Amino acid sequence: MNTPRSRSAPPLRSSASRLRGDPKSSANVLLVAKAPVAGRVKTRLAATVGADRAAALAAAALLDTVRACVAAVGAARCRLALHGDLGTAVDGDRLTEAVAGWTVLPQRGDGFAERLAHAHLDVAGDGPVVQIGMDTPQVTAEHLSGLADLLDEHDAVLADAEDGGWWALGLSDPRHGARLSEVPMSEPTTGASTRRTLERAGLGVVRGPLLRDVDTAEDAEAVARRCAPDSEFARAWERLR
Repeated sequence: MNTPRSRSAPPLRSSASRLRGDPKSSANVLLVAKAPVAGRVKTRLAATVGADRAAALAAAALLDTVRACVAAVGAARCRLALHGDLGTAVDGDRLTEAVAGWTVLPQRGDGFAERLAHAHLDVAGDGPVVQIGMDTPQVTAEHLSGLADLLDEHDAVLADAEDGGWWALGLSDPRHGARLSEVPMSEPTTGASTRRTLERAGLGVVRGPLLRDVDTAEDAEAVARRCAPDSEFARAWERLR
């Protein structure tokens, strides 16, 4: 096992060969998400734009994220830990179609930290895992495959969010994700706390790229500008402006 450390990663290797149809990463992608139902998602954003519009934006963000995951590793290596029912969600039919070929697992546990920990344990045993949420629709296949590449040489890769949390966690052995139950979530120190927790477990942790996640209308405006113009999220935000 690597000596514990926390440093910046080397530049991400290009995923262009993968996107041309060459063999994809041997890592799995774990997407931890909540079904975008009005009143149950994006409550801070809903305070500004309304519950229905916030749910529509959440659905758009989830669609973009699903597509990035598939482009990075292929549907067969994608895992969805889902809270709620896509059948009752905004754009539920499109979301259900988008995750065709995925392994879909229900989230379990009390509180977000415990659900994250269980999600990692539920997918353990089939190789390295890159875990992501649904709050960074600007994520690309290159981001994800680059994080997966880093697990060839590192125990863990943690990609911070601009608000002090994190948007992606890669683990060479997903069983170490059980440690997430010890981390206070949704706080400005969540990223630093997660890194310390992993390092105390003896893992070498390398930093991934910094991204901004979507919690507020200000975040949505900034992130939409970083998305491709034809992305679901950019178009959904433009309709609300």
